[in-house]
Amino acid sequence: MRDLVSHQLIRYLEGRGITHIFGLCGHTNIAVLSAMANSKIHFVSVRHEQIAAHAADAYARVTGKTSVLLTHLGPGLTNAATGVANAAADCIPMVVIAGDVPSYYYGKHPHQEINLHGDATQFEIYRPFVKRAWRVEIPELFPEILEKAFQLAESGQPGPVLVDVPMDIFSKEVDVERFDRLQHNTKTLAKPDLDADVAGKIIRALGEAESPVLYVGGGVVLAQATEELREFVDHMAIPVAHSLMGKGALPDDHPLLLGMTGFWGTKFINSKCLGADWILGLGTRFKEADCSSWEPEYTFSFPPSKLIHIDIEPSEIGRNFPTEIGAVADLKQALKTLNRIAREIYPRRRRNERMEREIADVRAEFTKSNRAMVESDDFPMMPERILAEARAILPRDAIITTDVGWNKNGVGQQFPIYTPGSILTPGGHATMGFGPPAALGAKIAAPDRVVLSLVGDGGFGQNPAVLATAADENVAVIWVVMNNNAFGTIAGLQKASFGLTYGTTFPHTGTEFMPDYAAIARAYGIEGIRIHHASEFKPALEKAIASGKSCVIDVAMRNNPTPTAGHWNILDIYSPGRKVSHVSTD
Repeated sequence: MRDLVSHQLIRYLEGRGITHIFGLCGHTNIAVLSAMANSKIHFVSVRHEQIAAHAADAYARVTGKTSVLLTHLGPGLTNAATGVANAAADCIPMVVIAGDVPSYYYGKHPHQEINLHGDATQFEIYRPFVKRAWRVEIPELFPEILEKAFQLAESGQPGPVLVDVPMDIFSKEVDVERFDRLQHNTKTLAKPDLDADVAGKIIRALGEAESPVLYVGGGVVLAQATEELREFVDHMAIPVAHSLMGKGALPDDHPLLLGMTGFWGTKFINSKCLGADWILGLGTRFKEADCSSWEPEYTFSFPPSKLIHIDIEPSEIGRNFPTEIGAVADLKQALKTLNRIAREIYPRRRRNERMEREIADVRAEFTKSNRAMVESDDFPMMPERILAEARAILPRDAIITTDVGWNKNGVGQQFPIYTPGSILTPGGHATMGFGPPAALGAKIAAPDRVVLSLVGDGGFGQNPAVLATAADENVAVIWVVMNNNAFGTIAGLQKASFGLTYGTTFPHTGTEFMPDYAAIARAYGIEGIRIHHASEFKPALEKAIASGKSCVIDVAMRNNPTPTAGHWNILDIYSPGRKVSHVSTD
C-alpha cells in the first residue's frame, strides 16, 4: 500500500504521541498542514516563526517531551533560527521540520531559496547549533530520518535537530511499510548509570570534606531528577548553590539552599563556593556569568577546591575547570545510585544545623535590606516591589517565564521558585523576546496552571504578535511588562562605563512611556491594564489571575540595576582599572 509522505508524516507523529505542532504556513509546507487538518494533532499557528520556536521550546520544557516546529524555507527558516538556537543552548529537545524548494530546482534560484554560495544548502545554516541537520533526498529515506531525528534530539545531551524536506517530497507516495516497520523500534533508550565504585569515591570525598557544596545546573531539571536531588541533599546535609538554569531544582525555601552564583549572585553564596574544599557539579556547564568569568577570586577556584563533575555530555567535563573525578551519566540514574551508596556508607541521616542557621540568618538579613525597595510607593515602581508582589500572589506551582534584564537576573537572585521546572529562562543564548512566546507554549502544555511572563518592554516589543496567537487559541497567559523605557541592563552598563545612554533608551513624551502595551493588547482582543500608581499593581494582577483570561499589565519601572556581588569580565574591558558596574539611569 502506498500513501502520500505528508499523510504518513502526520500518522507517524500521532504514533509518537505528538499533540501540538508550532509553526507558520508557507507554500512549501501546506501539504503537511492539509494532512494535519483532520488529525489528532493541533497546529498552533503564529505570526512570526521566532514566536513558534520559543513556544515550542517552552512546551518541551514543561512537558518533558520533544516538541515539533514546522517552518517554511528561506525567511521562515531564518526567522526561526534564533529560537532554535536558544533551545540548543539550553539543551531542549526539538524536531524542526522545514520545507525546501522542489528537489529538481536546486541551484536555479527559485522563489525564496537560500543560494548565494552553494546549491541545495539551506539546511547548512542550522549546522552550528543543531545536533544534526538532514536534507531528505528521496522519499524512501524520510521515515528512517524522522526516527533518527527524534532519537538524537532526546538522547545524551538533548537538543534540536533539523529535517529539511523539498516540498515535492511531501507530495510523493511511499510504501507505508517503510513507516510501519519503525513501530518495532524502541522509542526510549536506556540511559547510562553511575558506576557504584565511582559513587563510593564521591560519597566518601563529600562525607569527609570540611566544607562541601553541591553545584546544580539545568541538567538536573532536564533529567527530571529533582526528587532524587532533594533526597540526596536531605540525607547528606550538603548546602546547594545553583546556576541560573539550575534555579528551582531545589525549592528556594529549602533550608540548605544557598542560591544562584556568579555575577548576579550574592557575596554570601559566592564566598561559600569559593571556600568549599569539595564541589560536586551536577548537570552544569559552569558558564561565564554563573562563574564570574571564571576568575578565581570571585566564585570558584579550582584548585584549591576540588571538583567532582557528573554530566550526560562528556565534553562538558573539564571544559572550564580541572576535574578530580569526572563521570558521564544520566543525572536521574546517577543520583539514584548516589542515594543508595550514601545510605550504605552513612546509614543515619546527617545534619548540618550550623549551616541551616547561617542560611536562615542571611535570608532574613537580605529580606531586611530589601524591605525599603519592596515597600516603596515610588512610581515608576521599584523592580523589587513588582517581583515581591507577584510572588506573594502567585500559586506555589505557577509557571514563570523570564526574558532578559531585571526579570531574569533579579528573578534568579530574589524571586523564590518552589516547584521544580516552573521557571523557564533563556539561559545560554539569553535571547531577548523569549519570555512572551515561551509563556504561550507553557500554557498550552499546562493549561491548568497559572502562567506568568515577566518581561521588559524591550523584550515584549520584539514580538507583540504573540498576542494574536493567544487570542486565536484562547490561551490564558498574563504578561507583566516591567517597563523601564529602555534596554535597561545595557543602558545601566553604558552609563556606568561611558557616562551616557546613547542607543539604549527609548524616547517618551511627558510622564508616559510609549508605546502603550496595554492598548496594543486591547487591539489584539486581549485585556490590557496600564498601571499609574504602585498601589494599582497588586489588585490588577489578582484580577488578571482570577479572570482566567489573557492579560497584559504594563507597569512603569525604575531602571535601577540588579545588585551584583560577583564579577563579569566585560567590566574590565570597558572600564579597565575602575570598579564600576551597572548603575541606575533614572
